[in-house]
Amino acid sequence: MEITYETTYRRKKYFLPDAASLVFPIAVQNLISTAVSSADVIMVGYVGQDALSAVSLANQVQFILSLVYAGVSSGAAMLSAQYWGRQDTRSIERILGIALRFSMGISFFFFLLACFFPNAVMMVFTDDKALIAGGSVYLRTIGLSYLFMGFSQIYLCIMRSIERVFFSMWTFGSALLLNIFLNAVFIFGLLGLPKLGIAGAALATVLARGIECTVCLADAARFQTVRFRFRSIFEKNKLLFRDFLKYALPAFGNEVVWGVAFSTYSIIMGHLGSDMVAANSVVVVARNLGTVLCFGIANGGAICLGKQLGDGHLEEARQSASRLCRITLLSGILGGLLILLVRPLILQMVPLTPTAASYLTGMLFINAYYVLGQAINTTVICGIFRSGGDSRFGFVCDFVNMWLVFVPLGFLCAFVFRLPPMWVYVILSLDEFLKLPVVYHHYKSEKWLNNITRDL
Repeated sequence: MEITYETTYRRKKYFLPDAASLVFPIAVQNLISTAVSSADVIMVGYVGQDALSAVSLANQVQFILSLVYAGVSSGAAMLSAQYWGRQDTRSIERILGIALRFSMGISFFFFLLACFFPNAVMMVFTDDKALIAGGSVYLRTIGLSYLFMGFSQIYLCIMRSIERVFFSMWTFGSALLLNIFLNAVFIFGLLGLPKLGIAGAALATVLARGIECTVCLADAARFQTVRFRFRSIFEKNKLLFRDFLKYALPAFGNEVVWGVAFSTYSIIMGHLGSDMVAANSVVVVARNLGTVLCFGIANGGAICLGKQLGDGHLEEARQSASRLCRITLLSGILGGLLILLVRPLILQMVPLTPTAASYLTGMLFINAYYVLGQAINTTVICGIFRSGGDSRFGFVCDFVNMWLVFVPLGFLCAFVFRLPPMWVYVILSLDEFLKLPVVYHHYKSEKWLNNITRDL
């Protein structure tokens, strides 16, 4: 396709408004999620530093599970966005059924682990008996929420991929805001209820996720454009199932490889002392705040690029991807500046020991630059590459980068060389920047520029 002033004008005229209409609600959803995490940290922090550390480590289970959902969702979103570009809604319904088959089965497995083997799970992350006891109480209750999330997370992902981003934002956002309110009620014993502490935080999450799932089921019963059919979970379609495995399994593997490695970082820090765990629990909130816009750009941009590719407009998709990269670079710089601006507020979020507070100060400065690398890699790998079905590259890249380099290096620095905790943290925070040149080279190769739809 020849690039003319007319096609350039059309691309700018339609792509940027479409992307902005998707990025804004997704960014708001991410912001609400970060706000809830902040509220959790603040409220649990007032129960005590050990409670904060225990919940932080116990939530690594949900963190891993959320990455499983992200992997399954990515495969579903890759296909759904491109079929949405072709307006093939029946294929999207089949994709929803295939994705739910995976997510519900995995959710049930994590439910069993959390509710029936919580001590064994906590012993993976720490050898501190107080943290194991507190985390086990939390896991026994929150495990039920995993069953609700198995449906709602996939359903909301499919709704986003067909551009129902405002429904997704309001449903997800309302559940999280309800979670804040219920946290306060159950943790501190408001409205005449007993103080439940850590168990109260878990109960609040279960109720909020249950209501979120109920809203999704009610919507599925009335929404006609893309219908949820219970029988589609068991429906066989060899071509779509094969395509789903082809694109979802590498994305799933990528999320798990990255997520388990990131949780391994937490394991390393969990054995460096409660102060390190507490500081890391707080700095995660700052990092999430700094990447709110970046992740919105990655998710919203992937939907728009997927539509263009599915509709056969490959040259327009290539130019749109270039614009996304430039916008992401700016958003990453702004995210780092935001962390520096809110640093005084973050330092006052929860009462910490002097040692934990000193760790937190250093971590905030480190994350001010870390979010730039994370923003660029997330947009390119999870947004641009996956929009064209190229999910394998991210899996291989993160496996080599994290499991062959940084996880072994972290263990060596912490337990063999016995470096100070902050030096270990600095070294682990270099992972995003090591892979930047490789990601850039693959982007320029344009191997991700594909239409992956079929005539079914």
